[in-house]
Amino acid sequence: MTTPVTWTKRWTFILAAAGSAVGLGNIWKFPYIAGENGGGAFIAVYLLCILAIGIPTMMAEAMLGKAGRANPIVAIRKLSLNDGKSNAWSWLGGLGIVTGIMIIMFYSVVGGWALDYVAQSATGAYANANPELTKANFAALLDSKTTQIIGHTLFILLNVVVIGFGVRRGIGIASEILMPLLILILLVLVGYAAVNGDIQGALAFMFNVDFSALSGEAIIVAMGHAFFTLSIGMGSIMVYGAYMPENACVGRSVLTIAAMDTAIALLAGLAIYPLVLGNGLEPGAGPGLMFETLPLAFGNMPGGLIFGTAFFLLISIAALTSAISLLEPAVAWMEQLCIKRWISTSIIGVIAWVGGLASIYSSDVFNFLDYATANIMLPLGGFIIAIFAGWVLRRVTVRKHLSSISMTTFNTWYIAIRFLAPIGIIVVFINGILGA
Repeated sequence: MTTPVTWTKRWTFILAAAGSAVGLGNIWKFPYIAGENGGGAFIAVYLLCILAIGIPTMMAEAMLGKAGRANPIVAIRKLSLNDGKSNAWSWLGGLGIVTGIMIIMFYSVVGGWALDYVAQSATGAYANANPELTKANFAALLDSKTTQIIGHTLFILLNVVVIGFGVRRGIGIASEILMPLLILILLVLVGYAAVNGDIQGALAFMFNVDFSALSGEAIIVAMGHAFFTLSIGMGSIMVYGAYMPENACVGRSVLTIAAMDTAIALLAGLAIYPLVLGNGLEPGAGPGLMFETLPLAFGNMPGGLIFGTAFFLLISIAALTSAISLLEPAVAWMEQLCIKRWISTSIIGVIAWVGGLASIYSSDVFNFLDYATANIMLPLGGFIIAIFAGWVLRRVTVRKHLSSISMTTFNTWYIAIRFLAPIGIIVVFINGILGA
């Protein structure tokens, strides 16, 4: 087996892990689910859940990766055997790898949609559009298997090229370029929205907290999104943790990643809500907010096509940085079987591409992959990570691998990973099953 390389800088790990966390969930899903569930009150609960559930579980996953210095399967096996536990726990790493591949099989299709909308924006496809036109454009995309296959294929190829070049020359360099570019584009869009939209209405919608408007279901949705937005339970953070520099502090790094992830989600809201509210549109428009509502807003604003192009480029970058992290755990596992990286990447890429074709040709496959990963596999993976770090490994072992944080911080984290995180994840899991 080969030993994984490490990134030379702590910030490379932070940008890569933040890229994994910052995806369609932040820029597409977060704005519309906040709009559907009461705005400011929902966001307040979401932030509390990030602190109580998301950060402790993410710290556990990154710690396991850094301690094991290998892909998720080998890392968990190594830690288990070193602590005198059964190597059967290594299936936890296998679960994360399979989950990541299943997610990319439909995620790449949506990434292809975003790429198509970059072209639509640049060519003025929705200039001066009305609601009927934007709905027809999106419906035409969904009806065209050829267009979807082209977008999906291009998206997978971009992932294969980046991952194929390796941890430092591929993922590391891509993260160091794409994440600052994503943040720059997002800040420009926030400025554009402030000038051309209803910024006061957006600020009131996002930050005026009225808990009386918050339902029990909205609290569960906030808890679930806080967990999933950090890319926990799919092996990504674990394998990126394996590439962390030895002197990097897991606690500080995870806090920085969570802060970046949350800030980008809030900035996405500040880029989207002013345009939606300023045009008298509905902020709780559901998944159609990105592909129907926003093109309508951009198409009827000064410079809207330019900034619409920038917006969908932003979506594409966010999707790409997340998708890279979905494939890397499987590639790292194959690489440690002494299969060359380009061959490993190509094999996993082909598997993902074939799964994407199935998602394009069958909405049942698309919906099954979405449901199974979001409602079953990710919560299960996160729950087992919390149990493994909090209950299976000896406390002295865990403390050794988190020695860079203070004892007070460690004790607080240890309580959260043993009790708060598992309970929260069980609630999300049960709600996902019963709400199906």
